[in-house]
Amino acid sequence: MTKAAAISGTKSRSLPSAWRAEAATEPAGAVARTFPSLGAAPVLFPHGAHRPVIVSRSQWRADETKRDPHAHYAQGVAAIFIHHTDTPNDYRCADVPRTLRNLYTGQTRDRNWGDLGYNFLVDRCGNIYEGRAGGTDRPVIGSHAIGFNQGTVGIAAIGTFGQGTPVPAAMERGIAALAAWKLGLRGIDPTSKVRLTSTNDKSRYTKGTSATFNAISGHRDGFATDCPGEALFARLPAIRRLAAELQGRSGQTPFGATSRVTLRTLHQGSS
Repeated sequence: MTKAAAISGTKSRSLPSAWRAEAATEPAGAVARTFPSLGAAPVLFPHGAHRPVIVSRSQWRADETKRDPHAHYAQGVAAIFIHHTDTPNDYRCADVPRTLRNLYTGQTRDRNWGDLGYNFLVDRCGNIYEGRAGGTDRPVIGSHAIGFNQGTVGIAAIGTFGQGTPVPAAMERGIAALAAWKLGLRGIDPTSKVRLTSTNDKSRYTKGTSATFNAISGHRDGFATDCPGEALFARLPAIRRLAAELQGRSGQTPFGATSRVTLRTLHQGSS
């Protein structure tokens, strides 16, 4: 059994039966992707990953009247930023939908972000939840990394992961599986580096400045914050390696190689 299959199977067993309908059926390996609404032609990438089970907004009972009804899209996804929600860690996974609804209310009503800022969230059991509305397979622009929301995905670990706090292995696997799939939609190696351009002076880089990031970075890499916490930030190298394995890249790509994918090439429909 492959690691991708093992992770998919483990996650399905940990979810309530009503949530299992969204289990992935697409194979790993060469994967064709197209975004008709963006005018892009289908592109065949040599590495892809299974779509993991994702608990939908309707399944965690999001009140869709609270959000901006119009989702906004980038041309593609070039990188992922990992966050933590800075909420308690001693929750039951069965109670996570309520936690999500509370976060959703706070980020729409109190912060006026129009929706959840994160594109996805992952709980301590490894379950993955749809965050911002607009389509899990589409490059939805979130509100999670000021200056770098365009062309990135925000994945939030539910909990607080300061120094010395154990990061659950199931959570790491869930993050890696999700990252492998989302980056694989554009053929991006999770262990590579990408160039991003800041759109806001409040980020670590002045507006218009380009900087090099890991394809899977921590929020702190682009903004002056402790997020995603010392403990989770320290686990990102392992998460990158696992995500690369799930794309079938093990032993094939030098870790830290610079990707040719930038927001400019995504705009042009290139890999």
